[in-house]
Amino acid sequence: MFKLFSDALGFIIKGGWVMVPLGVCSLIALTIIIERTFFYLSLKKFKKLELRKKIFDLVRQNKIKEALEICDKHPYHLTNILKAGILHYNDSKEVIQEAMENASFYELPILENHLNFLSTLAHVSPLLGLLGTVLGLVKCFYFIEQKTKDFSMVNPSDIAGGIWEALLTTVAGLCIAIPSYLAYNFFVHKVNSYILETERASTELLEILLSNRK
Repeated sequence: MFKLFSDALGFIIKGGWVMVPLGVCSLIALTIIIERTFFYLSLKKFKKLELRKKIFDLVRQNKIKEALEICDKHPYHLTNILKAGILHYNDSKEVIQEAMENASFYELPILENHLNFLSTLAHVSPLLGLLGTVLGLVKCFYFIEQKTKDFSMVNPSDIAGGIWEALLTTVAGLCIAIPSYLAYNFFVHKVNSYILETERASTELLEILLSNRK
């Protein structure tokens, strides 16, 4: 175990100073992935279809107070948006729609928290890795030039050693970028499904509220 840690530390040191921002990127990306994973898992505690059905059934029976109590008891993006519409149950269609849209402006961005930052890290990490590789190759060729100036023999091991050390940063950048990009796309898919669910629920609530007046 100690040898493995020592080897990993040796690779990081050989990668040069670019490994420092890459390390920071990896820590931030990991933190965002863990935080978003727990956030989306926390939404699973709400039995959404069952909760929606209960709220809609109460609204159909004109039990507005009871429907609002359920929304207050189970606060998350969907119930908060539905609550905004239910509070205006006596108002016009346009007012109800506007109330739910205004609530969604506050609630839906919570679903997307930090995702843009995760996407940025997924794109920046390989570029940082490439920068480290280019700097390493420049250093390698500079070393070769200095040896030839001194009429010294350039060994293949000198070139190979310099190149593999230079490529370490590219490997590190890709190791950060690939899981970050995969996680980003998975989270975006989750957000889109929640948004679609919210739009359907809002439309259904509006139809129920309007049908109660007939």
